[in-house]
Amino acid sequence: MRGGEGAVMTTTLDVVSPKKHQNDDRSAEAAAAAELVRLAKEQGLALTGPDGLLKLFTKNVLETALNEELTEHLGHEKNRAGADRVNTNVRNGTRPKTVLTEATGQVTIEVPRDREGTFEPQIVRKRQRRLNGVEEIVLSLYANGLTTGEISAHFAQIYGASVSKETISRITDKVIDEMNEWSARPLDEVYAAIFIDAIVVKIRDGQVANRPIYAAIGVTLAGEKDVLGLWAGTGGEGAKFWMSVLTDIKNRGVRDTFFLVCDGLKGLPEVVGNVWPLTTVQTCIIHLIRNTFRLASKKDWDALKRDVKPIYTAPNPNAARAALEDLDEKWGKKYGAIIRLWESAWEEFIPFLDYDVEIRRIICSTNAIESLNARYRRAVRARGHFPTEQAALKCLYLVTRSLDPTGRGRTRWTMRWKPALNAFAITFADRWPAAETY
Repeated sequence: MRGGEGAVMTTTLDVVSPKKHQNDDRSAEAAAAAELVRLAKEQGLALTGPDGLLKLFTKNVLETALNEELTEHLGHEKNRAGADRVNTNVRNGTRPKTVLTEATGQVTIEVPRDREGTFEPQIVRKRQRRLNGVEEIVLSLYANGLTTGEISAHFAQIYGASVSKETISRITDKVIDEMNEWSARPLDEVYAAIFIDAIVVKIRDGQVANRPIYAAIGVTLAGEKDVLGLWAGTGGEGAKFWMSVLTDIKNRGVRDTFFLVCDGLKGLPEVVGNVWPLTTVQTCIIHLIRNTFRLASKKDWDALKRDVKPIYTAPNPNAARAALEDLDEKWGKKYGAIIRLWESAWEEFIPFLDYDVEIRRIICSTNAIESLNARYRRAVRARGHFPTEQAALKCLYLVTRSLDPTGRGRTRWTMRWKPALNAFAITFADRWPAAETY
């Protein structure tokens, strides 16, 4: 009967469901955790802190993993080397090493050694002082605008770890090569639209001064946003500067874009035709409307809103001109600057009136880049100013690098662009890449 019972038990274990195994594993983990907590209480250990349970647990896990690595390297466990073994290498004690961990701060561990010095640990490599995850924390904090001193203080306060400002600088400097590679990466051949705008940052170059950094976003023919690059300017950019920016984008593979949308960047519209002859330059309508209200008294905003709307919703350029003349007749004497604002932007304003409503809705603003600029501004405000141009570019690149980690934003954006892309495919059919090249 006992044999029969054993057979029944074996059969039962063999057919247990995967879900049951998973539950058992979780139960085992929970039981182990509960036992650790119980022992910690018995010994008067805190869960966290310099001598807490988590730090001791981290130490034990790391040391166990290192010893397992050495066992695999040597081919035998401690004190169990066979007399007939080919490998004569054996364990040779340990050496202390302090590493910085993400969860528990600084942890001192005993790293096992071998007599011949051929052991190359992987979980904690030679000369490695920070475990994986720490550098990402540093980069994330830097991208959010914290200075090296503030990041150092953060580690001291949260993790009880000493991380110098110099160490943090070295960590952030590691992304410079990555940033340079990103800035030179190949791009798509055709973009539905490219949006260019500026973010103003304070850079200390002798004295603190405002400097613009320009960002370009391309919308692919699949409806995805792609940050094409970042370029630092001086504030007095002209045609030569913009020619270099657009040529850089072109040399990375972009042979055409249907629209280039910008807002008051002097010298830019003049050079677009030299790089992409068929591209339409479109001013940002939203910026134009905002600037209209900045020039008017607040008490007139409601009335101006009604009178300006017929201009940018006009069915064609002639109707828009008639609406501007009506605006001039009603408001010209009081707000002559508003009329001059629209007149000066007229040639870059009217192109979008030649297209249907789906295309108009997309290209009438730089909203595609405004959300990016909002993230940039938040990091810049938190930082105050940067010591160098490269430090500013590095910070903004890290912001770009951290965008939309879940991918949900990209999905929403793509769905919003689908109707416009259908209209683009019809309107620009002669410039749309063939299926075999797209």
